[in-house]
Amino acid sequence: MTAVRDRSARAGPLRLLAFRDFRLLWIGETTSSFGSSISNVALPLVALTVLHAGVFAISVLTAAAWLPWLIVGLPAGAWVDRLPRRRVMMTADLVSLAVFASVPVAAAVGWLTITQLIVVALLAGTATVFFATAYRAFLPALLGGDDLLEGNAKLQGSEQVTHVAGPGAAGLIAQATSAVGGVIVDAASFAVSAVCLSRIRLDEPRPAASRRHLRREIAEGLAVVAGDPLLRMNAVYGCLSNLVLTGYQAVLVFYLVGVVGLSPGLAGIVLALTSLGGVLGALVARRVAARVGTARAVLFCKVGLAPFGLLIPLADRGPGLAQFLLGNIVVIDGIVAGNVIWSGWVQAYYPADLLGRISTSVQVLNYGAIPAGAVIAGLVAGQLGVRPTLWIMLTGLVLSSCVLLLGPLPKLRDLPHRAPATTSK
Repeated sequence: MTAVRDRSARAGPLRLLAFRDFRLLWIGETTSSFGSSISNVALPLVALTVLHAGVFAISVLTAAAWLPWLIVGLPAGAWVDRLPRRRVMMTADLVSLAVFASVPVAAAVGWLTITQLIVVALLAGTATVFFATAYRAFLPALLGGDDLLEGNAKLQGSEQVTHVAGPGAAGLIAQATSAVGGVIVDAASFAVSAVCLSRIRLDEPRPAASRRHLRREIAEGLAVVAGDPLLRMNAVYGCLSNLVLTGYQAVLVFYLVGVVGLSPGLAGIVLALTSLGGVLGALVARRVAARVGTARAVLFCKVGLAPFGLLIPLADRGPGLAQFLLGNIVVIDGIVAGNVIWSGWVQAYYPADLLGRISTSVQVLNYGAIPAGAVIAGLVAGQLGVRPTLWIMLTGLVLSSCVLLLGPLPKLRDLPHRAPATTSK
C-alpha cells in the first residue's frame, strides 16, 4: 500500500492536511458538501417558487432522496466490499453530476416538472448510497487507526462549515438569479469531487474475490449488527431519531418562509447559522471524548442535548428567531459530536472487509426511516399545520434518545477497543 504514513514528523491540528491523499479527499468532500448543502435548500425552493408545489409535494421530494437506502442499501454494502472503493465513489459523483445538471437544462426549455425533481432526487440518492458506503470503508485504508477520529472530525467539521455557507448561498442565489442556480452549483461540485478522487495516489488494497452468494454476504453484515448490543442499540436509536428529525427538516423551508414569513434569502441565512452547531460539534468531539470517555461523550451529546430541540417550534419573526437558533445549534452540536466519536470507533473497531456491509446494515435502518418521516410530516402538516408538526417531531426526538439509555452505553466510560472475531471467510 502506497499511503503516506510518516506522521511522526508533523504535529498540530492541521497535520493530516499535510498529507496529499487526505488533503485531496478533504477538498473534494468539502466542495461536494458545499454544493449539496446548497441544493438541499435549492431543490425545495425550486419546487416552491418555480413549480408552486405544496408542503406535501416538498416532503415527498425529501423522501425520494432517502428512499434508495431502503431499496439498494443492503446489496450496496456487499457490492462495495467487492469493489475498489475509490472507483465506486468517482462513479457516484459522475452520476450525481449528470442528474443534477438535467434540472437547469429542463428549466431552460420549459420542461421542468415536480416529477422530474423527484426522479432526480431518487437517482442522486442512489448514487449517495454507494458513495457514502464506499467512503466509510475507504477512510480506514487512507488513514491509520490512530488518525480516524481526527480524520472524521476534519471531514465532518468542514462539512458543517459548508452547511453554514450553503443554505445562505442558496437563498442569495435564489434571490439574485433563481433557485435553479443553486442546483447548477451542486452539479459542478460533484465534478470537483470526482477530479480530486482521481488524483489520489493511494494503492488501495484489492478486495478479495468472493464467490459467495450476495445474500450470504448481506446476511453476514446483518448478523454482526444484530449480535453486537452497541451496534444494535445505535441502529434502533438512529432509525427513530432520523424518522422525527427528517420529519422536522422536510417542512423546515416551508415553515420559515410560509409560516414565520421570512424571505428566501433570510431563511437561508438562518439555516446557515444553525449549522454552526455542527462546526462546534466537530471541534469539541475529541476533547469531550478525552475528558469524559468516548461512551459517556456519545451519551451526553445525543441524550443530554436533545431537549433543546423543543425550543425550535417557538420561532417567530424578530427575537423569536433566537430560540429557533439556540435549539438548532445545540441539537446539531450534539448529533455531530456524537457521530464523529461513533464513526471513528466503528471504523477502527471492525475489520475493513466487513465495513461496507456493517455500514449499510446500520444505515438501512437509520436512513430507511427518513422517507417515512418526510411523508408523515407532510401529511400531519396538511392536517394539523406546520408548527404542531414540529412539536410532535421534536418531542419524538427527545423520546427516541432515551433508547440509548436501555443498552450497554450507560454502563461504559469508553467504547471497547478490541473487536470480536467477525472477519469474513
